Amino acid sequence: MSAEIRELEPKALWNKFADLNAVPRPSKKEERVIAFMKDFGASLGLTTEIDAVGNVLIKKPATPGHENKKTVVMQSHLDMVHQKNADTDFDFDSQGIEMYIDGDWVRAKGTTLGADNGLGVATIMAILESDTIAHPAIEALFTIDEETGMTGAMGLKGGWLEGNILLNLDTEEDDEIGIGCAGGIDITATRSYIEEQTPEGKTAYQIAITGLNGGHSGMDIDKGLGNANKLMNRLLFDGFENFGLRIATINGGSLRNAIPRESFASIVIDSVHQEAFEYEINELIATIKKELAVTEPHLSIAVTTTILPETVMELGVQEGIIKALYAAHNGVYTMSASIPDLVETSNNIAKITIANGSLTVQCLTRSSVESSKMDLTNKLRATFELIGCDVEASGSYPGWTPNTDSEILRVLDNLYQQMNNGEKANVAACHAGLECGILGQNYPNMDMISFGPTIKGAHSPDERASISSAQKYWDFVLEILKNIPNK
Repeated sequence: MSAEIRELEPKALWNKFADLNAVPRPSKKEERVIAFMKDFGASLGLTTEIDAVGNVLIKKPATPGHENKKTVVMQSHLDMVHQKNADTDFDFDSQGIEMYIDGDWVRAKGTTLGADNGLGVATIMAILESDTIAHPAIEALFTIDEETGMTGAMGLKGGWLEGNILLNLDTEEDDEIGIGCAGGIDITATRSYIEEQTPEGKTAYQIAITGLNGGHSGMDIDKGLGNANKLMNRLLFDGFENFGLRIATINGGSLRNAIPRESFASIVIDSVHQEAFEYEINELIATIKKELAVTEPHLSIAVTTTILPETVMELGVQEGIIKALYAAHNGVYTMSASIPDLVETSNNIAKITIANGSLTVQCLTRSSVESSKMDLTNKLRATFELIGCDVEASGSYPGWTPNTDSEILRVLDNLYQQMNNGEKANVAACHAGLECGILGQNYPNMDMISFGPTIKGAHSPDERASISSAQKYWDFVLEILKNIPNK
C-alpha cells in the first residue's frame, strides 16, 4: 500500500515517511531505525554522529546565500507507540506499518500509524536529501525513546549541538504553535498476593472490554473518553459488593502514554447467584454504555462463561485493590489558572496486570506545574500504599516553560498570518510531553518552538494524518527555513 502513499503531495515528505514506516521502531528497540538513519546520513555524504544513548545527529551546511543565518536544530523522535486492535494480526518487531488512504487521511490497518513523530522525521529527511530547498546550516537531531521515558533527550549531553534555534516537529494541529508543555512522572504500584484454590460451587466468566477509542494520555485526557481499566474496576466492584465476585486474572491496557482501550478479566461467582449476577452486570453495562454513548459509540463489554480457573486472588488483597482503583484519580486533576483551557495536571491509569500472585498498576502523571505533579503523585502513592503496595515514582521529566518573548515565535507567528490570509495561529502550551523542556536543561539559551501537521488519534489504532494538512505544514516549514534570523 505504500505505492499510493508515495504519490501523495508533497512527494518528498510522503516518500520519506513510507521509507521510515518500513522500519520497525518500537520504543526502547530502536537499533534498526538508528542504523537506518546512520546509513541515510552517510548516503548523502553528510556528517553523521550517534551519541552514547543512540540519538542521531546529521549536519548539513547552509545553502548559498543563507550562510549568515543562525544554525537551526530540526528535531523529531525516531520511536513510535505500538498499539493494535485485539483482532489485528501484526508483529511490530518485524513488520513495517501497512498504510492506506481514507479520503483526506492516511491510516494504518488496525495499528498505530507512526505519524507521531514519523512525519517530523520524514520532513527533516526530505530537507537533508534535497538540493533545491533553501535553508541555513542544519543540525538534524533524531532522538530515541521519547514515548516511554524520553531517555534520548535526557541522555543528550551539553555541547554536542551548536544551533541557536530548535524546531521541534512534534505538535499535532497545523494551526498551533507550541511554546510550552507538561512534564511527567511514572507511578508504579506493585505487591504480591496468595493464590487461593477456587472454591467449589463457582461459575467462571470472562469479561472483555473492547472498542474504546483510546488515544494520547496527555492531549486526549480531557475529551471524556473511556478508560478500560476504570470501567473494568467499576464492574468488578459491583460484582464483589453484591455477589462476592472473586478475581482470577486481569489484563488491562498496554502503554503508559495511551488511554487504555481494552481490558480483560477472568472472575468467578457462586453458581447460585448466576442468574442474578448476569442480570445485574448487564444492567450496569447498559448504564455505562448510555453514559459514554457520545464519546465511545463503539464500546463493547462482553460477559461470557468460561472454564473455571484453578486459583483466585487472596480475598483481602482483592478487596483492597478494587477499592484502591476506585479511589485512584484518573483523568484531569486540575486546569491551569493562567492559560485558558489548558489541562494543568492529570493522571492516566494505564495498565493493570493481576496474575500468578502478583499485581501491578502503571500510571503516567503529567503536569505543567512541578508542585502539582508531585501533589498528585503523593495522592496516588498514598492510595496504593494504604493497601500494602510498594509504590515507585520514576522517569520524572520537566515541563517546558513558555517564552512569549521568543524571536523564533515572532517569525512563525508572522509567517503563519501571511500564509493564511491574516488568520492567527493558536500559540499555546500543551498537555503532552515534548522534549523541549529536557533539552533546555543542557541548552538553556536555545530558542525553541514546536509545530507540526494535523494528526488525530495518536497512540491508538485510530491514528491518522491529514493529507491536506501535510501540504500546508510542508509549505510552512520551507518558508520558516527561508526566514531564519541572521546571526
